[in-house]
Amino acid sequence: MMFSLIVATRGRTGELSALFDSLLAQGRTDLEVIIVDQNGDERLAPIVAGHADRLTLRWLHSDVANACHARNLGLRHARGAIVGFPDDDCLYPPGVLDRVGAAFSTDPVLRIITGPSASPSGGLGSGRWRETGGAVTLRNVWTSVIEFNLFLRRETALTLGGFDERMGPGTPFGSAEGNDLVARAIAFGCRAIYDPDLRVEHPDKRLTPIAVERAALYGAGFGLALRRHAPPATWAGFVIRPIGGMLLSALRLRRLEFSYYAMTLRGRLRGLLASPDRAPLTPLEAVL
Repeated sequence: MMFSLIVATRGRTGELSALFDSLLAQGRTDLEVIIVDQNGDERLAPIVAGHADRLTLRWLHSDVANACHARNLGLRHARGAIVGFPDDDCLYPPGVLDRVGAAFSTDPVLRIITGPSASPSGGLGSGRWRETGGAVTLRNVWTSVIEFNLFLRRETALTLGGFDERMGPGTPFGSAEGNDLVARAIAFGCRAIYDPDLRVEHPDKRLTPIAVERAALYGAGFGLALRRHAPPATWAGFVIRPIGGMLLSALRLRRLEFSYYAMTLRGRLRGLLASPDRAPLTPLEAVL
């Protein structure tokens, strides 16, 4: 088994079915999909039944509404050499797994490969993305990582303790758990690369009411990751940018944009002022 794809899911059905169809379109038989179901009902039963004869599916349940807890649960059950963590509303374009598999097969030292978010309407999705590929470092990890386009060797992910369950959706620090994981890996001496042509499609929610609602939570997670892994000189740029966005959107009388940047700034400052708690995570034990 080469790939274990771990999907933490809650509240979605049709999107999850579309993700499974995109995984089938990869044309590979060396993958398993581990569903970590955080719903309190059996809404996923028809979707699982409809794909079980075409995908290797493992259906786990969790009553903890925490994305990183769910991912770590799935990681402990994974059997593939390479693990990935697609969101339940993303899509894998054709050839994604072939590209990932080739990268790991040709570079035995490689431990992590990442890529950007692709917008359904074309181009790159929300966030700032590096234009050139290459090694991921503590300087550029901030523009190189998104959780649903992040692939690791399974043993590396287990050794690092997986995702920090104090971060990510379901916590007060609602994002940047992927940046935190990759930063910890780099500090551990792991080789990580960013491939700008390795793209996973995800709904583009920037500058929508949903994005404004979540901006403070996401900003807090990003601020906490910066506090943990980046020097203060790096913090300044990520504080100045939302301030600049606020000023520009105010001049243009764009209230939604102003609210988005204001909430992002508020969250980042909260994360930067939080206790960094850099204690190493305990390695995860695989469930055999």
